[in-house]
Amino acid sequence: MFKVRFNDKTLDFDSPVTAYDAAKEAELISREVIAADINGETRDLTTVISSDADVKLLTFEDEEGARVFRHTASHVLAAAVKRLYPGAKLTIGPAIENGFYYDFDSDVSFTPEVLEKLEAEMKKIIKENPKMEKFILPKDEALELMKDEPYKIELIENLPEGEDISFYRMGEFTDLCAGPHLFSAGAIKAFKLTSCTGAYWRGDSTKKMLQRIYGTAFPTKDALNAHLEQLEEARKRDHNKLGRELELFTTVDYIGQGLPIILPKGARIIQTLQRWIEDEEEKRGYLLTKTPFMAKRDLYKISGHWDHYRDGMFILGDPDDEEAECFALRPMTCPFQYQAYLTKKRSYRELPMRFGETSTLFRNEDSGEMHGLIRVRQFTISEGHLILRPDQLEEEFKGCLELAKYALDTVGLLEDCTFRFSQWDPNNTAKYEGTAEQWEESQRVMKNILDDLGVDYKIGIDEAAFYGPKLDIQCKNVFGKEDTIVTIQIDMLLAEKFGMYYTDSDNQQKLPYIIHRTSLGCYERTLALLIEKYAGAFPMWLAPLQVEVIPVSPEYTDYAREVADKLYAGGLKVHCDSRTDTMRYKIREAQLAKTPYMLVVGERDRAAGTVSVRTRAGEDLGAMPTEEFLAKALEEIRTKAR
Repeated sequence: MFKVRFNDKTLDFDSPVTAYDAAKEAELISREVIAADINGETRDLTTVISSDADVKLLTFEDEEGARVFRHTASHVLAAAVKRLYPGAKLTIGPAIENGFYYDFDSDVSFTPEVLEKLEAEMKKIIKENPKMEKFILPKDEALELMKDEPYKIELIENLPEGEDISFYRMGEFTDLCAGPHLFSAGAIKAFKLTSCTGAYWRGDSTKKMLQRIYGTAFPTKDALNAHLEQLEEARKRDHNKLGRELELFTTVDYIGQGLPIILPKGARIIQTLQRWIEDEEEKRGYLLTKTPFMAKRDLYKISGHWDHYRDGMFILGDPDDEEAECFALRPMTCPFQYQAYLTKKRSYRELPMRFGETSTLFRNEDSGEMHGLIRVRQFTISEGHLILRPDQLEEEFKGCLELAKYALDTVGLLEDCTFRFSQWDPNNTAKYEGTAEQWEESQRVMKNILDDLGVDYKIGIDEAAFYGPKLDIQCKNVFGKEDTIVTIQIDMLLAEKFGMYYTDSDNQQKLPYIIHRTSLGCYERTLALLIEKYAGAFPMWLAPLQVEVIPVSPEYTDYAREVADKLYAGGLKVHCDSRTDTMRYKIREAQLAKTPYMLVVGERDRAAGTVSVRTRAGEDLGAMPTEEFLAKALEEIRTKAR
């Protein structure tokens, strides 16, 4: 006898039962139920339960339920590819947020026309409604079954000896897969193949380039159409497209991937953000430093970056020749800023010591990871390191979090953010410095702090820095992909490596704790997210050009310049459009450039000392004295209104 517990029902069974049959007996089954969470693991509804179990029934509205739905859709795609192009080789096809993909090695180029053919074949398969049947094979039989699929063979060979290997059969199509899946393909009522891109096998640029087909799937056509409309809006806001149209940044092939050129307008926005953050940090007791862009490998050996981060660094010289001098561009600033602390002996009275720097960093990111301004190889960051006594840790961590939330809220990104407590993986100790006891202690301390501050976070295993756990603040771009925008890390290890002692009140030499943190993160990534957030129509205080002064005709150009000079002297970013084009053309140009205000001036304005105010949204605010407009504009900037 064993118990199967649902949310509000518990049933007793004396023989094995599937999750579906148990739910049916509990009168909880419906068409919307597509999978089950059994004791914390997402499983097929056909999974047999033979001992006490806690079961949660999953629908498409559940994150894991949607993943099961879309993972099944990826198998339908693979089946369609194999029907139409039998020579294509299968690799992997996971569900992702809002969709799925499958990677293929094929001589056929998956053009938009080919994607249409694949969609038609997928519809045929779905109409056939084949069941998803799971079966298990030992390794030797699994290898024999997949003998014509080299990528599947590689995956199987990498599995531990003695492990049973699961497959799913869907009609004539069989795939190596851990599941879970839907009962059958017929439940997929609406889907769309959205694009095809290149992707290296296993994300390794030394391996073969594959073709990755992306798609999405929903239980209803209405839900699919709503998603596709949202996707179309996202494409319009894509910073890669809009940022170039608005002349904020560009890229050049012969300069290199991940090395964007920030154009004058984009540079002005970053300058505004940088000055604001530096001033804000100064108010909060930060000490500004300016450190080198590179250092000898000796520094990185002390810090541990040479052992744990060398593949991600740009190295100048032969890294394996210990006799020759070798430098590396800095991937982070911490070991440099520590030298400011080490210039003399320190007392407990000097702590906390908060160092801040606008740091240019260099990371040798994989070419497949590059994406506009989101992920680049050279970037600028609002980096800081706090050196403090153990009793100051919670208060200082709280201050770092408050600063990050204030900065993100002010620019309008906080509402799009989530929090992740990134921890080490005790099964992957080679990746980390320190002992298990040190990691357990630092993670315990950080958990207590986050819980005390009421932070709503998810846990990410094996995502910590090599020297300590961290809080990652994640922000989604318009396509729903999450990237880290701010981190706050607790470090109990590196101070000892650098001998960063202080004399405590008991006259004993002690090691401080260190907090690594950013306030607004990477300025390039922030700019990308802001372009998408505002569709290029930045708040007044961030706009690279705040006011365009437009004379009605050339005879009022002198007055327009006089107005522009007055506004510039008052602190606005202003331009006078003195071109000979028509007034309407100039207004339209300013609106397309997303300039917040257009001041149109003519005879009445010159006589009265006024300006006629229009907004980029097309609103006519009428005439007002130049001084009145300046005061209103400065107040909008001061309050950082959105």
